[in-house]
Amino acid sequence: MTDEQIIQEAVRLVQDGVSVTFPVKGRSMLPFIFGGRESVILQKPGSLQRGQVVLAQVGPERYVVHRIIKIEPDRIILMGDGNICGTESCTPANVLAVATHVVDENGRRRPLITRGQLAKARLWYGIRPLRRIILAILRRTCKKYAI
Repeated sequence: MTDEQIIQEAVRLVQDGVSVTFPVKGRSMLPFIFGGRESVILQKPGSLQRGQVVLAQVGPERYVVHRIIKIEPDRIILMGDGNICGTESCTPANVLAVATHVVDENGRRRPLITRGQLAKARLWYGIRPLRRIILAILRRTCKKYAI
């Protein structure tokens, strides 16, 4: 099965009301989600809000699991937590699922949609210029962040 087929099947299940545990790749969501080691639990999107982590189609055969940083009437702006300045955008209809929890390699779940997690995400967004430095230090000093 190709990545595209896996994503399409996950989206189909989510649209049918099934929660799907979906593996995440890459480093774009550090420090909140570790690609290659953690998965997210996806559910059918309801009312979208700033700060939510979503699975969205941002181009032909291009999907991301990133955080909503801005909602406009006809456009959603997304940014990976590990990104410094790059954003993507999509229509609200192209937000295919909402990530509610992160599942680590030991099967432990931690919620993504709590007041505390959303506050941490807002703070992390606010210190964008410092992200590169903080992540570099974490990668060098903390085994958990070494990728």
